[in-house]
Amino acid sequence: MSTPSAVLFDLDGTLCTYERPGSEVLEAAFDRLGLEPRFEMADFHGRYLEFLPDSADGFDLYARTFTALCDEHDLDPSLGERLNRAFHDERDPGDLVALEGAHEVLSTFEAEYRLGLVTNGHPELQRRKLRTLALPDVFETVVFAGYDTPAKPDPEPFRRALTAVETNPAEAVYVGNHPSIDVAGARAAGLRAAWLADTDRRPSHRPDYVLESLHELRAPPW
Repeated sequence: MSTPSAVLFDLDGTLCTYERPGSEVLEAAFDRLGLEPRFEMADFHGRYLEFLPDSADGFDLYARTFTALCDEHDLDPSLGERLNRAFHDERDPGDLVALEGAHEVLSTFEAEYRLGLVTNGHPELQRRKLRTLALPDVFETVVFAGYDTPAKPDPEPFRRALTAVETNPAEAVYVGNHPSIDVAGARAAGLRAAWLADTDRRPSHRPDYVLESLHELRAPPW
């Protein structure tokens, strides 16, 4: 297997995270409304892709998804809007942090590979995250899947990024943390997939490489 000439990255959960877990924020949002939690963030992640293409922004995406989950769990669907406001009132934008090793890896990889970012999310929200994180400006292309293209795991966003960095799929690796979205999508597009292991998930789709942390990319496994 040839050494890759390009590396593409996911953003959320791969290069950055919120220090306060989404599960805790959602629980606090339910508490604000005087309700016992009826669903979890895992349920949110299982549904949000349905609403990504038609959402005006990240706030709208959460509102649509929470509304659907309320309906699914026998709550008044109108509660979704209130829950969304409570969730975002609880979420502190300053809580967003780069994962340990992200700055180092990107700075090092810039000299060795052509780099791209493929992320599911509204462009305005994801650009704001990148500014907040002050990650090295190393990406030749950023594909906002779900807006520029269909959302991951559709192979199109990966193909769009590879076209931009002038690289064949067999010569590229995608680094992501979500097996059924990142690993599945990358493999469907013909890329090798490096899974940043998450203790809360199991690789339902087999990655080519398993990373316990970004620090393992100091000596890449490919």
